[in-house]
Amino acid sequence: MEILQESNLPNLYHRGKVRDTYEMGSDRLLIIATDRVSAFDVVMPNGIPDKGIVLNQLSAFWFDKTAHIVPNHMLEVVNDVNWLNRVYGEKVCVSYYSYPPYVERRSMIVKKAERIDIECVVRGYLSGSAWAEYKQSGTISGIAMPKGLKESEKLPEPMFTPTTKEATGHDQPITIKQMEKLVGKALTADIMKKSLAIYNYAAEYARTRGIIIADTKMEFGMIEGKLSLIDELLTPDSSRFWDAEKYAPGKSQPSFDKQMLRDWLTDSGWNKEPPAPELPPRIVKETSKRYREAYRRLTGHGL
Repeated sequence: MEILQESNLPNLYHRGKVRDTYEMGSDRLLIIATDRVSAFDVVMPNGIPDKGIVLNQLSAFWFDKTAHIVPNHMLEVVNDVNWLNRVYGEKVCVSYYSYPPYVERRSMIVKKAERIDIECVVRGYLSGSAWAEYKQSGTISGIAMPKGLKESEKLPEPMFTPTTKEATGHDQPITIKQMEKLVGKALTADIMKKSLAIYNYAAEYARTRGIIIADTKMEFGMIEGKLSLIDELLTPDSSRFWDAEKYAPGKSQPSFDKQMLRDWLTDSGWNKEPPAPELPPRIVKETSKRYREAYRRLTGHGL
């Protein structure tokens, strides 16, 4: 059964669409990636088995691989609940508390950070909302682009296209100048440089594993005065992964994410308002398979 709720744990810090975060003292958090799945900003009534494990383990994989580019908030991946209870079980509340087995593999202990409220999007290929904007105005994030580009075509060079970080609803695109007004010129320049460096490094690696990273989004925060990666990194939820062997510009590409789920919801006639319809077993199974395949290809081993 997919893990959808963690309501019985103490010290809830934040509950998002997919992740539940709990305080572990003054400077640490426990982030649990559930199997919940959202589409069009609505959480589905049933989840995707093992999705949370993929998100957590793949984020940890990338945090390790990119630590030489920029530090991140990860301290420990919880792969052994007995270890977690020995080290942290008595620190979460006044009385002794024992963490349940389901936290294994789908959670990590991180440093608390002062979040920077910007979604840091890097695009290497013309797809999604960037393709929609380009078709309409010939621009990406307000920047004029060469004429005649095709859907899914590789861009002349990767682009940094930030958005707002909204508590509810859709994030909104902003320009670099607008970002500078929000967080300052120096910090904007640093975030841009590191976001592009991470994308370029990850895209080069992923290509050797048969995956194209079309675009990705990252989040940053300040930890002890240093710019650091937080939240998740280069997962099927935060990135568009394409099969390199099947890549063919000029059309939409099959991806290792929940696109099949979105397509089914669109075809179902759902009005994209809560409550969402229950996902059929075929869609759940195939979506889970795609998440697991992305993990296998990128890491070289299965879950």
